[in-house]
Amino acid sequence: MSDRLRRFARQWTVFLPALALLLLIGTWGRSLPAVLVAVVAVFLAGAVLAAVHHAEVIAHRVGEPFGSLVLAIAVTAIEVALIVTLMAGGPVKNATLARDTVFAAVMITCNGIVGVCLLVTSLRHRVAVYNSEGTGAALATVATLATLSLVLPRFTTSAPGPQFNTTQLTFAAVASVGLYGLFVLTQTVRHRDYFLPLTRAGEVIDGDDHADPPSSREALTSLGLLGVALVAVVGLAKVESPTIEKGVAAAGLPASVVGVVIALLVLLPETIAAVRAARRDRVQTSLNLALGSAMASIGLTVPAVAIASIWLSGPLVLGLDPTHMVLLALTMIVGTLTVVPGRSTPLQGGVHLSILAAYLVLAANP
Repeated sequence: MSDRLRRFARQWTVFLPALALLLLIGTWGRSLPAVLVAVVAVFLAGAVLAAVHHAEVIAHRVGEPFGSLVLAIAVTAIEVALIVTLMAGGPVKNATLARDTVFAAVMITCNGIVGVCLLVTSLRHRVAVYNSEGTGAALATVATLATLSLVLPRFTTSAPGPQFNTTQLTFAAVASVGLYGLFVLTQTVRHRDYFLPLTRAGEVIDGDDHADPPSSREALTSLGLLGVALVAVVGLAKVESPTIEKGVAAAGLPASVVGVVIALLVLLPETIAAVRAARRDRVQTSLNLALGSAMASIGLTVPAVAIASIWLSGPLVLGLDPTHMVLLALTMIVGTLTVVPGRSTPLQGGVHLSILAAYLVLAANP
């Protein structure tokens, strides 16, 4: 292979997002044969890996916790666009899509990403060490947002079914934005040190000791390419969604499984980035990504679907089923017991993963 081809191969994270975006433009709104579905899946995976690379470049430049925040907000903003697009395409059929996707995101982040990262770090270093003040504050915010937006609609009586009326939905949207904004202020300004990685001795690590940060130009380039890659990820996931829906129906699975699959696809960049951070013994960064993603998923999705409900003709069902409320309560109780000590063993990681496994089994076989 010539030097030129080698250089070209090393730059795949630059050209692949653009190619994925071109593929998205060419396949959008079309019925695809099996071969093209496979091609879309390959480019989707490549766009995920490219997004992770560019997110890590940005994170290295701006430092923690800003890097985790950039990826969480970017992914969730485009996830919201995907949910609203799908709901607009079938308001009645997709009445529960926002609820299913948001709850799936909460379970995947708070149990899946947290569990895997705690397991990876504690197996390599005996225990995972993180800041209980920052992690506890993040978990408390997730618990409050999830309860206000996903649990209360099951118990209100002003509207039929597990739905909010207009006043209640407005309150939930405003409260979601307000709490998320307050958390971001706490994370990035007033108590930034609570969200920085710790050494084995519990000392704060402010910066990366392993490499010089990229230049501002490189960081801005990665920011633009991250946006392109995330648009490609969510757009190609939308292109794949008819195949996913057909596969779910053919397998005899509940329609809510579609929300689970969408959440799994959209959260892939954050999952890979969190696991990489855990392998470097930066589990606080992993927890920032996981809990920040759960928080952003609720804090951005609920206001967005509240606004979208103005023109969407179908119902907006937000209230969880009793089984899911039990799993949510168990997640928050176990999460609290996990983060309070500030240190975790492989046992805590296994407990969180078992809760995720229970959720996935019950999603497929309620």
